[in-house]
Amino acid sequence: MTRLRGVLFDVDGTLVDSTYFHTLAWWYGFRRLGHDVRMNEIHRLVGMGGQKIVERLLGPGRDSSQDTQILDTHGAVFSTFWPHLRPFDGARGLLERCKAQGLTVVLASSARQQDLEVLRSVIGADGLIDAATSSADAEESKPAPDILIAALEAGGLEASEVLFVGDAVWDVQAAAALDIPTVGLASGGYSEAELRDAGAVEVFPAPRELLEGFEESVIGRRLSD
Repeated sequence: MTRLRGVLFDVDGTLVDSTYFHTLAWWYGFRRLGHDVRMNEIHRLVGMGGQKIVERLLGPGRDSSQDTQILDTHGAVFSTFWPHLRPFDGARGLLERCKAQGLTVVLASSARQQDLEVLRSVIGADGLIDAATSSADAEESKPAPDILIAALEAGGLEASEVLFVGDAVWDVQAAAALDIPTVGLASGGYSEAELRDAGAVEVFPAPRELLEGFEESVIGRRLSD
């Protein structure tokens, strides 16, 4: 097995407790244009790119001229939640532990650039990461692997040298397309069973539990190989 050189991290729902803020922001976006979409349906798609969320929930027969307004409303409403964003307990410590082990740390986020800057500040991550991506770095969003390809390039890494940490089934599917093992975190609202069914090699409740079990986790085991 190739030596572990880096860890890619999703951000929303993985390091920052933001999934339900995104759900509510999407709900407002749909409601503004007269679409009554249930929040649980929205939540199941958070982690995909915005255009894919709109397409999945409204279908091919929708008035696609509304798409931009829905996307813009989501972005505007989500920005009102910026002051309320908090990192998950253990998120910064997990990044610190990876850096202390000599690993290259890349935030493989598909957030908008302005959101990513806020998320990085919330975590206090700038001194702990080697690179980060935003939606501008990917032509197609998850579950397509484009953002992970961009993250690998940004970190100077190969797929065989990394693990991915994410919270959504879309994260697991995107990583699987590149044969990258995923450590799942249930902090974004997907259950352990769902993440394992999608192909996650391990699942922890949240960053704190992964940090506490670091040595026994697949990350720790790969480091000791």
